[in-house]
Amino acid sequence: MSRDTIYESDQLGALPFEFSEEVARVFPDMLKRSIPGYAATIQAIGSLASKYVQADSRCYDLGCSLGAATVAMLKNIDATGCRIVAVDNAAAMVGRCREVVQAVPNAGPSVSVLEANIQDVEITRASMVVMNYTLQFLPLEERPSMIGKIAKGMSEGGVLVLSEKVVDEDPSIEALLVELHHEFKRRNAYSELEIARKRAALENVLVPETVPAHIARLKDAGFRHAAVWLRYLNFVSLIAIR
Repeated sequence: MSRDTIYESDQLGALPFEFSEEVARVFPDMLKRSIPGYAATIQAIGSLASKYVQADSRCYDLGCSLGAATVAMLKNIDATGCRIVAVDNAAAMVGRCREVVQAVPNAGPSVSVLEANIQDVEITRASMVVMNYTLQFLPLEERPSMIGKIAKGMSEGGVLVLSEKVVDEDPSIEALLVELHHEFKRRNAYSELEIARKRAALENVLVPETVPAHIARLKDAGFRHAAVWLRYLNFVSLIAIR
């Protein structure tokens, strides 16, 4: 695992965040040191796959990056005749994701890794969809149609896993959560300069919402049940049942 030193650089520190080859190279370390609860989310995706994926259905990993959620599904699906579709619009991520998937031994379901915009991908016969820290990068006005498209393409009883950075409704609590997240990064050996530069790079690129906003959108799209199953500081993972 290559160590994330991207925001030690004066040159990269001033640029907006993007999923470049440089980011792809260090992405596992970046996730581990930046997102509290990330490993637990991936583990739960595997557990949900074993429970909810239906025979002869499709599973989607939308914004798959290096394929951690895809592999979690791949290793835990017991149903027959399934296909996993992993999608990302960053060429650097897609190339590495294909390598990761190909390295999984004795894989059951077939996997297609596509370089495409998730909004352009048709969702059909889906029994499981994962959006792991992906929706937050879409413009706010485009999020309802994306969630609606997923809901429309899902089979009854299918599950959506939606993980997001969120903002708290109480400004005082939000300030505390931000500080605690920065402390989390400090404990993982990020410097104050790196923390500040990463935050600046994500400004207006990653736009978080409140938990109630996410749940309301899921319910409006037609999901019968929606709730947070994991929260660690200002990072949450929700499940929604169609």
